[in-house]
Amino acid sequence: MRRALIVLAVLLISCSPADLGRAIQQLQPVAVEPAVTSVVAADAVKQVIVRANEAQQKAFVTGDVALMRDTATASYFDELTQINTDLARGGVTGFSLVRIEWGDVAISGSTAAATAYETWRTNYGDGSQDRRTDRNDYSLVLESGAWKIQADMQGGALSGTPGTAPAQTQPDTTTTTPARITDTSSNWSGYVANGGTYTSVTGTWVVPQVGATTTGADATWVGIGGVTGTDLIQAGTQATVTGDGSVTYSAWTEILPDYSRTAPLQVTSGDTVTVTITEQSSGVWLIVMVNNTTSDSFEKTLRYDSSRSSAEWIQEAPSTSRGIVPLSDFGTVRFLAGSAVRDGVTLGLSALGATPVAMVNRAGQLVALPSTLGAAITTPGTPANWSTSPSSMRGDENPNSEMPLT
Repeated sequence: MRRALIVLAVLLISCSPADLGRAIQQLQPVAVEPAVTSVVAADAVKQVIVRANEAQQKAFVTGDVALMRDTATASYFDELTQINTDLARGGVTGFSLVRIEWGDVAISGSTAAATAYETWRTNYGDGSQDRRTDRNDYSLVLESGAWKIQADMQGGALSGTPGTAPAQTQPDTTTTTPARITDTSSNWSGYVANGGTYTSVTGTWVVPQVGATTTGADATWVGIGGVTGTDLIQAGTQATVTGDGSVTYSAWTEILPDYSRTAPLQVTSGDTVTVTITEQSSGVWLIVMVNNTTSDSFEKTLRYDSSRSSAEWIQEAPSTSRGIVPLSDFGTVRFLAGSAVRDGVTLGLSALGATPVAMVNRAGQLVALPSTLGAAITTPGTPANWSTSPSSMRGDENPNSEMPLT
């Protein structure tokens, strides 16, 4: 603007009135074409995601996985194929997209990122159905001039670094007593405590060795909230088994409704891990994850509006917006210690009145079963082998203990 004013002053001095009119016209702002290119490009990215969702639905119903190739990279196509297979194994008979709401879309050269909040309705073989909304963070790349989805990170979905597959899980012959179950869940097994205000939770467990012959996933975690409301702050470890038998172990954190984030803490089967979540000041939370086997640790401070209404020690079958992923063959998850701060007092699970929760499938059959406190928190691979494949939640009377109590 300053340069234009200087030029105009010179023109006022040196130009005739006739010239002045022409000069002023030349100085008028040049009309700028609307920035439609980015809008068009963003719409193109959105359309690819919509087409990809439609293709996955049709591929699931028809069994023709080739329908998903046009909108997916080779690696993501393989992932989608495996997801559809896993959903079918989990009793899903179909799913449909009810609604999609768009978040940010960013394009940088040959790559793009898009956030979509998708609501899916899932139908099961027993006639039941559920409806779930998740945040999906898509990554796309240009291949031969066309956008293709490279990855989709979903709320509740877990990820990690591929590792080597361990041998098939062997039954744990530890003598344990199954808990008397009063509550069940479609994807949780473990213990929950509610009533009062919870400002800290801690748990120590041994990362299980997951069998490589059964495709699926499992996650072990502690958290605050999530029982009576939609808020939940949680952190833990997880394992994922792909169709080729490779097993992934990783650590992660998550605050709902955001998606899970991989934590830079290396874990593998047999490692003893302690996770503590503490509210340091109003709305400010500290997550501390320690691999006691390697002495490595990770800390994260974040802001979160929690209800502080419950505390959990859970083994979970992760879920996607299309349904619950089949539970991997983890055999035994052995909890060594657990406690929480309720109303300012640190208490073990018994003192908290924590109640056991068993995981059941759509037919009401037991999938994972916790045992009594002081003996075990068990998660059997099938209802038939819980007594030979238990895991333990020990150290209840001494919540700071990192070793099993006898």
